Amino acid sequence: MGDSGTRDGGADGGVLAVLELLAEEAPQSAYEALLDEARRGDADPARLAGLTHAVALARSVRASASRRKQREAALTALVDTAHDLTSPYDIDGLLRLITRRARRLLGFDMAWLSLSRPDGSAYVRTSEGETTSLNIGLELGTGNGLGSVAQERRSPVWTADYLNDDAIAHEPGIDAVVRAEGLHAIIAVPLRRGDSTLGALYGAERRVRRFTPDEIGLLLSLADLAAVALEKARLLEQTRDEVTELAAFGTRTNTALTRVRYLWECHARLAGLVLDGAGLLTLARATADALDGVLQVRDPGGRVLTVTGELPELDEESVTKASLQALTGRRPVRLPGEVWLAPVLAGAEDLGVLLLSASAPLAEEDVRLLRLAAQSVASLMLIQRGTAAAEGPVHDELLADLLERPNSFDLRLSERTRRLGVDLDRPHVVVVARPEGGELGRAVAWASSYAYRMGGLKGVRRGCIVLLLPGTDASDAAHRASGELSPLLGHAVSTGAAGPAEGPGEVARVYAEAVRCLDALTALDGAGGTASMRELGFVGLLLSADHDVEAYIASTIGPVLEYDADRMTDLTRTLDAYFASGGSPTHAAEALHVHPNTVSRRLERITDLLGEGWQKPGQALEIQMALRLRKTRAVLHARRSPESPYPSMP
Repeated sequence: MGDSGTRDGGADGGVLAVLELLAEEAPQSAYEALLDEARRGDADPARLAGLTHAVALARSVRASASRRKQREAALTALVDTAHDLTSPYDIDGLLRLITRRARRLLGFDMAWLSLSRPDGSAYVRTSEGETTSLNIGLELGTGNGLGSVAQERRSPVWTADYLNDDAIAHEPGIDAVVRAEGLHAIIAVPLRRGDSTLGALYGAERRVRRFTPDEIGLLLSLADLAAVALEKARLLEQTRDEVTELAAFGTRTNTALTRVRYLWECHARLAGLVLDGAGLLTLARATADALDGVLQVRDPGGRVLTVTGELPELDEESVTKASLQALTGRRPVRLPGEVWLAPVLAGAEDLGVLLLSASAPLAEEDVRLLRLAAQSVASLMLIQRGTAAAEGPVHDELLADLLERPNSFDLRLSERTRRLGVDLDRPHVVVVARPEGGELGRAVAWASSYAYRMGGLKGVRRGCIVLLLPGTDASDAAHRASGELSPLLGHAVSTGAAGPAEGPGEVARVYAEAVRCLDALTALDGAGGTASMRELGFVGLLLSADHDVEAYIASTIGPVLEYDADRMTDLTRTLDAYFASGGSPTHAAEALHVHPNTVSRRLERITDLLGEGWQKPGQALEIQMALRLRKTRAVLHARRSPESPYPSMP
């Protein structure tokens, strides 16, 4: 700066002094000191007026320069912000950057940003400079507050003192945040994107003040940059999500292709086993291994044909319902406990079901494999049926020899039975089945397959199917055969059964008894039912070739006889007296010389031993017949005894 002489040298000297202060960027106080010095020096009014005007101009130039510097700094900061916004951010990170830059660029005490939802409502997503936790997540509703107005007008909106500004529509939640934070001046600018808005950017101070046009313009420019960056971040995030989804889809597709490839490999292996002549158990084990579970194969009657392990306890009623559902829908059905049921079908013919207990939930491909396994089992059963049909004449000839020449079983016949896989040294029963609808052809085809599966023989005699099957329970064998053949034919099948035969020489005798049972069933108007010696009762006793009275009595009143023998009671005599008195407990008590209550208690015990239906006409007749036979047998035995006083019968 020049000396004081320069500053005192007239009007020009005063102006020069002002220019020197301006060039030195002197503080405001230096200008005030220059004016004070001129006033104390009794400068003439013209000079003082010129100096005052020069100081005013200098101040104006100084203010313009200051504003220019501020704008340059703001623009530089805005450029830096734009550069930062081009860097990749997740949406939350980008929003934090925007609010932080807004606060620092304009010196706000607090800045925050709200985002709009498709329904028009908005909420505060991020905040900077807050002192409470009320702001972040604040619901702004629709049409309330400065931000909503700014978005609606697509231009900045501000207030110097928010709480005292009656021109603003206040909302309790927003006002509570303003009070808690001690805010006064608030400005909101829209985040504009084309013809719509994404939200609003806010700045606030904890004092009353007015915002300058430069501040408003700068915040609006920042908001426009933020909207572009936010849209880019959203698109990037959406693209990233789509890429992630595509990668996941590719993984799922690859996994599905792997499962499909495994599925077809398993199916090919099962088909290969069928073509190689593997048995049902081998095929079931291969299926169970492929599906990691336990597999059971059942025939249409519910009989277990083979099983690969121990299944959990099953509700047979649920299995029956699931079987009907599976047959109707021709697809596997799931039961509780990861148990699946698949129908074994050949066209419209029901060949049985597969029951799979899986160790883990089955995927869609696993269910498809179970369905293919059921088809493989159906193919195997059809092949076995064809084999049985091919061997049918041989089976028929062997059974015919056993029936027509019961006493001519030689080594040659034994070799034939061995080659056919039939062991006649084991007990066998004979079932004679007569289709009541006249469809003997389908019945014969079924019988060939059934005998093959059961390890027995089949023949056709007098319009009836004859089955020689391993086992000891003739009645059960008849019911099983009828239960499988009747649904196949769609009408009733009458069956007679007898046995067991203990060797080849007894087959003809047992067959004759089975035929007599069938004839008796017909005579008793029981067509469509089943009959064995045991089921026919005393009629069966009469039809039996050996008239096994002892077995008949034991099967009818055996529990009562055993109870009397073990406990020295009189239940058998009470039965006799009860029937002799016409079913009157009182008269029976008089005949037995006991109290009627005693008879009533004995009758209750008899009910426990023989069942609730022992007094019904049919069973009552059987019991009376057994009592009479027992009494008659005792008398005859006494007459044959050497110590008996009675002469023996001739």
